Amino acid sequence: MSPSRKHRTLALAAAWLATRALMLWLLAHDRLAPLGRGGVSREVGHLYFHWYGVLSQGAFPVGDRLWQYPPGAGPVLLAPGLLPGLTYFTAFVACTLAADAVIAAALTRAGLRPGRSPRGAWLWVLGLPLLLHIPLARYDVQVTAFAVVSLLALSRGPRVCGAFAAMGALVKVWPALALIGTPRGRGTREVWTSAVITAAALLAVLAALFSGPFDFLRQQSGRGVQIESLGGTVLGLARHAGWPGTARYQYGAMEFVGPYTGAVAACSLALTVAAFGLVLLWRVRARRWTEATPYDAALTAVLLFTVTSRVISPQYMVWLLGLCAVCLTSRHTTQRPVAVLVLVATAVSSVAYPGLYGEVVRSTWTGCLLMLVRNGLLAAAAGVSFVRLWRSGLPPAAPRRVPAGRERGPHRVPTGLRTRH
Repeated sequence: MSPSRKHRTLALAAAWLATRALMLWLLAHDRLAPLGRGGVSREVGHLYFHWYGVLSQGAFPVGDRLWQYPPGAGPVLLAPGLLPGLTYFTAFVACTLAADAVIAAALTRAGLRPGRSPRGAWLWVLGLPLLLHIPLARYDVQVTAFAVVSLLALSRGPRVCGAFAAMGALVKVWPALALIGTPRGRGTREVWTSAVITAAALLAVLAALFSGPFDFLRQQSGRGVQIESLGGTVLGLARHAGWPGTARYQYGAMEFVGPYTGAVAACSLALTVAAFGLVLLWRVRARRWTEATPYDAALTAVLLFTVTSRVISPQYMVWLLGLCAVCLTSRHTTQRPVAVLVLVATAVSSVAYPGLYGEVVRSTWTGCLLMLVRNGLLAAAAGVSFVRLWRSGLPPAAPRRVPAGRERGPHRVPTGLRTRH
């Protein structure tokens, strides 16, 4: 390793250690009012630990309205129990930090290759702390690790790419979208074949080891409109216009209940289907691929999926930061402006939760403004991302033909200026 690369790696490692120490400090002081009064860490200490006890008995939480995750989430929640001498909470945070370190190392390695950029690693290292301590108390970092490794492995091992995407999709569905931009041809067939085989094999193993692996489908279908979603922003503003709905904790999140919430949820689902159709249309029409196209397409797809979702929890920003970081490892990416918008949206998201979450729940003007800004930034990022991806896939413009007799150059004299001798 050259001295310059060694210095960059050491600088990234030092930044990672410093920022993660800060995040751990915030987590240790989680009960302070600006940090959520213990609400952030409670999910691990109570809910995840409860699920760990059920999973340890060889069963998924059947009938639990809060369990809405694919069966691959089971092993992730069981993993902290493999670390001896630690409480479940401490072990869970240790596993999350390990996944975080894997992401940082993978991005650093990719960014230091010839023709690549270390900006992706820097975005991840410095961008994740914008979410304060939230990433350490959710398992979205682990899911993002699967997607990041999958995308970075594409150029060297399509089968590895497909396998990691499948594992991530079995934990939370969205990593499957990482494969939407794989180049046409043999590589795509290898990626998708590997993904299907891996998913089928893991599902068979989980179905053999645990009972009720598919009960999450019934619980997921009952979700409503979370107050932090785009539809929730509309309903929050509608409360100031006399809409009689209220916010209630259900299905693991604060959701709006009242007239027209079903219609808003249905509209969100329709928009998600339309967004998926746009991504498929891009894939059909695209004619140009660069090394960055699979990365850019993954970010676009997940952004559209996130913005149109009935739920936009703060931890969803972890996914977007990870995909933005992958994009920035390539000098050919079209998504640099999108990464800036996502970073700003991430910072605003932390102000909304946990900082001023009470304002958001009560739909005060402050809470509504925060969500309008955060979701507006995400919507703008999704729009810019798709437009730039679409344009990058268009065939190059044909060179303009100059009519005969009008060529320009030092060897040709304009007709009107010729003289006779």
